[in-house]
Amino acid sequence: MSFIQFADEPSQEERIAKLRAELEKLGGSTTSLESMPADMEEEFLRHVLEYETAEPISLMRLLENSGLQVQAPEQFDKDTLRIKLKEIIERMASLGAYLLHTNHLSDRELYEYLYHDGLREEVVLFPENPSYAYMIDLTGSGSDEDNQTYLKYYADEEHRRQWVHDWPDDHLPDHEDPPFDRDRFLPQSPLG
Repeated sequence: MSFIQFADEPSQEERIAKLRAELEKLGGSTTSLESMPADMEEEFLRHVLEYETAEPISLMRLLENSGLQVQAPEQFDKDTLRIKLKEIIERMASLGAYLLHTNHLSDRELYEYLYHDGLREEVVLFPENPSYAYMIDLTGSGSDEDNQTYLKYYADEEHRRQWVHDWPDDHLPDHEDPPFDRDRFLPQSPLG
């Protein structure tokens, strides 16, 4: 998809109309954007169209394309695995992909998750666009197990109280400090 074709339009109104038409061809609706200021709407529509027309690719493939080999976790001893994990996480960040909530996993458990699952998911990334970040939340699947892990290690007291209020039949685990201290050292998205 070439966005230059839209930039050639002399008026912003015409550019927005073309962007809307392209998104509607893809099955999207743009009616809720009509109250948005034109500059914001045009930029938003460009980002959505760029995302919707991008080819998904796995993080594993992107890492390998950037020259980083990601070997199976069983090939590493503890110290070598820690070094390789750090290298993978830093390269992910350079591509715009970031990790959240990893302190409940050992280095080996995190590497195994990334190698077998996280890096194999197809994603859409825009490394050249600092206003876009892809987040991998290790407690964010919505599963009961992830919810319990989040509540146990990461949720603050206010969130825990709200959870009990909203889900009174759910078990609330006792809070524990996570067994590892990695998250504060992870690369952070420029978006916060």
